[in-house]
Amino acid sequence: MNSTGKNIWNVIWYLVAFIMIQFVVTYAVICVWLMSRGFTFEATLKYIASGNIANESTMMIIISAVSSVLAIALFAWRRYAPISRNYLASHPWTVLIWVVLLALGTIIPSEWIDEKVGLALPDAMTKMFAGIMSDRWGYLAIGILAPLAEEIVFRGAILRTLLKIFDKRLHWLPIIISALLFGLVHGNLAQFSHAFVIGLLLGWMYYRTDSIVPGIVLHWVNNTVAFVVYNLMPAAEGAKLIDVFGGNERAVWLSLGFSLCILLPALFQLSFRLKK
Repeated sequence: MNSTGKNIWNVIWYLVAFIMIQFVVTYAVICVWLMSRGFTFEATLKYIASGNIANESTMMIIISAVSSVLAIALFAWRRYAPISRNYLASHPWTVLIWVVLLALGTIIPSEWIDEKVGLALPDAMTKMFAGIMSDRWGYLAIGILAPLAEEIVFRGAILRTLLKIFDKRLHWLPIIISALLFGLVHGNLAQFSHAFVIGLLLGWMYYRTDSIVPGIVLHWVNNTVAFVVYNLMPAAEGAKLIDVFGGNERAVWLSLGFSLCILLPALFQLSFRLKK
């Protein structure tokens, strides 16, 4: 098998390994969790089919955290995504500040686009995220471990390998493919659109730096803001921007304008500052 074929199979394996970890951990934790509470195996299967597991917030946090830890451990152990401190050794602190600003600038425009397209999370997913977000341990799973695991897998392993397959002049093609895969594994249309757009930014930053560090920072800020906003304004969960701003449409447009005043300069700065 030539190097191109080998790299294609590696990409497939990385994706399958990540999905299998999620699948196996999910069902293993659910079975242990429910059967320890006296459920029979048949009752456990019925409970899973009913969709009520979305209400078990502690269990969902454990599933998310364990899945992320296992993915990180596997990809680091097998060196699917080589880990190095070289980028941090270059002291890229100014770059990372602009990455934080970029992440903050994407939040309201992304929400606005989702509303205009009419995308919304399925009810079961909404309940699950509400349970995770309302628990302080949920931040460990969503805010810290998930960004680290997903950047190692999708940028450090998958995108790194895709970039070996295509000519450097076509570098946007592997970035788009990795963003599509990143969106698809989220399993629903609402998250797909946001994850795809963010995946393009994450892929671009990886291509420019050969490091997952900027991506981890952007991913961490994005998830952290979601966690903080939910806990500061739990009533805003599922609400539209117009509702968050008290029905004031002018405030919505001002917030969009303010976000773009952060996002566009951040993109401009990073286009010059991101270096390998």
